[in-house]
Parts: sequence; C-alpha cells; structure tokens
Amino acid sequence: MRWLAYELEPPQAGALTRARVSLENAGTSAWRGLNLSYHWLDDRGNPIVWDGLRQEVGAAPGEQVEQELLLRGPIPPGSYRLALDLVDEQRFWLAELGNFTPKLDVEVAPRDAMAARAFLPPRADLDPDWEERVYVAHTEGYAAVGGSIEWISGPLRRPPDGLEPYAPGGGRNPAFAEPLVCPSLLPPLEPNADVAGLPAWRPEGDEPWLYDARIKLRLRSDRRRG
Repeated sequence: MRWLAYELEPPQAGALTRARVSLENAGTSAWRGLNLSYHWLDDRGNPIVWDGLRQEVGAAPGEQVEQELLLRGPIPPGSYRLALDLVDEQRFWLAELGNFTPKLDVEVAPRDAMAARAFLPPRADLDPDWEERVYVAHTEGYAAVGGSIEWISGPLRRPPDGLEPYAPGGGRNPAFAEPLVCPSLLPPLEPNADVAGLPAWRPEGDEPWLYDARIKLRLRSDRRRG
C-alpha cells in the first residue's frame, strides 16, 4: 500500500467530516475485503478512538484510487493525531504488517451548537444553569443531551412511574439505559419516543449522546385537587 495524498476537512468534536485520500496498490494481489478507516490518537500515540468508520476500497495491483471517507470527530475538542489505515476485518490492520500509516496532527474544534433545539413542555422549570450545561455538552460533541427530571406536586400525588429513572442525583452516566426526556437535540435529530407523555429521544445511529443528572428540569403537575 502506498499513500499518495490525503486531505481533511476541518473536524468538529462528535460531528461527521470528510477526508479524501489517494492510494496505490503497491502489492502483487488485488485488494479484496479491505476497508479504509482511521484511529484518533493522543499526542503520545495512545488510542482515544481505535475503530473509526469504514469505507470499502478495492484496487488491482499497481492501480491508483481516490477514496472519500466519513470520519466522526473525537470527544472532547482538542489536539489529536489522526492515523489513516486499511483493515482486513477480523484479521489485521495493514500497519500491523509493517505498512506505513499517515499520522496527521489535527486540531478538533468545538461542535457548532447554535442550531440546538430543546423539546420542553410548557410547565417546565429549568435550573439557572440548565442552558449553560446543555450548551457546553453540545460543544463537547454530543448531538443529544438530556438530564434529570424532578416532579413537583402535592403530597398525595406521586410522580409518573416512567420518570423514576430520571430522579436528580449523580453526574454523567455514559451507560444510561433510558431515552433522554425533554432533550436538547442538534438537527436533524427529532424526538422519537414518549415517556410519561413527554417528548424523548431514544439513542439510535452513531450520533453521540449524553445523560447528565446535574442538568435539572422541574415539572409541576398540571392537576389540582378538587
């Protein structure tokens, strides 16, 4: 494998960007079952994201090909090293066989959060730092951000059962198993679920998301005692 040229659009944390590479099959066998991919490394070469997105690539011996590849920016923004490589799935990366791997020093910018939209009911009462915490999470790279829900009602009325997992307390939970209720979403994401009659987003696809219990929203019961 011979790398002839490569270029990269300015990446943002958590967002998709494009790279274009020019490759030559410098071997004696046709490329079959190979994918173009990448790793995000720190400045010491340690992997931050090892398995990048894939794009199939093929070439006959001596053939030169140009290939476009979608990359997902790492989280959070900052200085990274991008390593491009080809992978024979379930077998090896070509760099492991001694092939040269281009490594590019890349500055990953914060994600653009200006188009974020919060899906909130009319009776929502936000903590003073709600907007700031949500905005910061988006700029770190998360396309979907959700937080805790505190139900405010009379002493004889319990919160809906569906909201129990969202009780305030704790911090960021990367293994949160429930949909994000009353989320803030970057386009083109839209609510795709309903929890206790509230808009919610259940993670789907590969867009990065975040649940942070420190992001607090209070809901007041709209029912009154007779």
